Amino acid sequence: MAGGTAARGGPPGGRLIVIAGPSGVGKGTVVRRLLQVRPDLVLSVSCTTRAPRRGEVEGRDYRFLSVAEFDRLVADGAFLEWADVFGDRKGTLEGPVREAMARGADVVLEIDVQGAAIVRRRVPEALLIFLVPPSRAELERRLRARRTEDGETLERRLAAAERELAEAPGFDRVVVNDEVDRAAAEIAGILDC
Repeated sequence: MAGGTAARGGPPGGRLIVIAGPSGVGKGTVVRRLLQVRPDLVLSVSCTTRAPRRGEVEGRDYRFLSVAEFDRLVADGAFLEWADVFGDRKGTLEGPVREAMARGADVVLEIDVQGAAIVRRRVPEALLIFLVPPSRAELERRLRARRTEDGETLERRLAAAERELAEAPGFDRVVVNDEVDRAAAEIAGILDC
């Protein structure tokens, strides 16, 4: 199905689709697979103040900004949402999202739970999908496999995940990421409804 609410009989313009979940749940992996299944979707590239991880590409994975650049954009009101996440700032520039939606594209935000709550307040019609792990043990295994956090940071991320998982009732849909292709197909099905 083509993107945009006009294709469904609503007002012209695309939908805002938020895919959120705790750190390590596999948001990026599922979203990449979703974009293969649904190439009509537009992925919003988030901004971050953290350094790139191995293999990450500027403009594809994130827009990597200095703290000063990020602060300037905050002061200018350029973000749809932004938050401090484990000591780094992450945010979604509003202009590119609104422009893509105005062209009729459905726009996907891959963001954290804090950001999703802000989007819910600012864009109440947004579709919020919460991605959860099949178990806490699997989430811990995934975080350890990334090898991007020391022991203390890993424990902070796991504690935060427990708090974030309690936010699931505030989302429109909950999808278990037990297998990437299955989770992406489930999300694609949700979008086709």
